[in-house]
Amino acid sequence: QAQLAESGGGLVQPGESLRLSCVASGIYFIWYDMSWYRQAPGKQRELVATIFSTNHTSYASSVKARFTISRDNAKKTMHLQMNSMQSEDTAVYYCRAQLGSRDFWGQGTQVTVSS
Repeated sequence: QAQLAESGGGLVQPGESLRLSCVASGIYFIWYDMSWYRQAPGKQRELVATIFSTNHTSYASSVKARFTISRDNAKKTMHLQMNSMQSEDTAVYYCRAQLGSRDFWGQGTQVTVSS
């Protein structure tokens, strides 16, 4: 059974950094396109960044140059390094694994940016 488990969320001050992790099990990780999404209170879930099975990456314009997505296929793990964080980054962050019609989500991890 496929499972995605996020970790690394927490409370940080503006300008600080945080690193999220997503560990996958039950899937052939190397084949999947992996993404981070976030959902702020009262807002729709939005795509933050994607790292494809080819290792090509893409980012939302709001996080480009501040966030870095990466993957370790051997450990079935994806990371999101978040630097220069802003209050607007406060949200629940979710990881997603996609391969054709196969589509899996994690439970999410809370990230709060506040002074």
